[in-house]
Amino acid sequence: MKWSVADVMTRGVVAVGPDTDFKTCVRQMQEHQVSALPVVDSDRRLVGIVSEADLLAKERRRGERRPLLGIRWEDDGAAAGRTAGEVMTSPAICISPEASIPEAARLMYREAVKRLPVVDGKGVVVGIVSRADLLKTFTRSDEAIRHDVVSDVITRALFLDLKSLQVEVVSGIVKLSGELETRSLCNLLVEMVGRIEGTVAVESKLTWRLDDSRLRVDKPPRSLQLSAGER
Repeated sequence: MKWSVADVMTRGVVAVGPDTDFKTCVRQMQEHQVSALPVVDSDRRLVGIVSEADLLAKERRRGERRPLLGIRWEDDGAAAGRTAGEVMTSPAICISPEASIPEAARLMYREAVKRLPVVDGKGVVVGIVSRADLLKTFTRSDEAIRHDVVSDVITRALFLDLKSLQVEVVSGIVKLSGELETRSLCNLLVEMVGRIEGTVAVESKLTWRLDDSRLRVDKPPRSLQLSAGER
C-alpha cells in the first residue's frame, strides 16, 4: 500500500485568521503545543503561516541594540506586527493530501520547514503534516511490510513465482533470497521493495540465471540507418 500525506496528517487543524492578535497566536501555540499555525480566511483558504520564528522577530528586535550580544539584527516588518496577518509568512509552503510521503519529506528538507499545511484543490486547509507524522511509516509492523512485498511487488507488479523466493522482514529490514531469471530483474525487485513504506533497508542474497547486465544492443551501421523521410 502506497501511503500518502492524507494517511499521516493531523486533520483537526488549529488555525488563526489574519486579524488574530499577536498574544492569541502565542497562546494558541503553547496550548496546542505546535510550532506554527496556518492563517486562513473566512472560507478556511490558506493565506499564510505564522511560526515561532515569525513571532520571535518581535523579541529579537528588543535585543538588536544591546552591545553585549555582539550582533545587530536587521529591522523588518514582522517585528512591528500586531496580528497574524502582519507577521505571517506568505505565500505559505503547502502540499496536497494526495502527495506521497517522500514528496513531503523532500519539500520539508528543501524548504527547511518543520510542518506543512495540507490544502485541497480549492486551497482549503484540510490538515497539517509534521516531520514526526512522516516518520509514522516506520512504525509499521514487519508483518505488514512483508505482506506488501509479497502481494504488491512480487505477485501483482512483477508476476513472480513466490516459490522461488524467500522473504523475511526483521525490524523493518527486508531480507530477500532465491533465484530469478535475470540480474536486472533482481535489481528491479530490490529497488521496488526499498520503496515500500516502512522499509528501513533491503538485504539481497538473490541469484540469477542470466547476467543480462553485460548484454547491449549495438546500433546498426550508419549506412543501414534511414531517416524517416527515406523510409
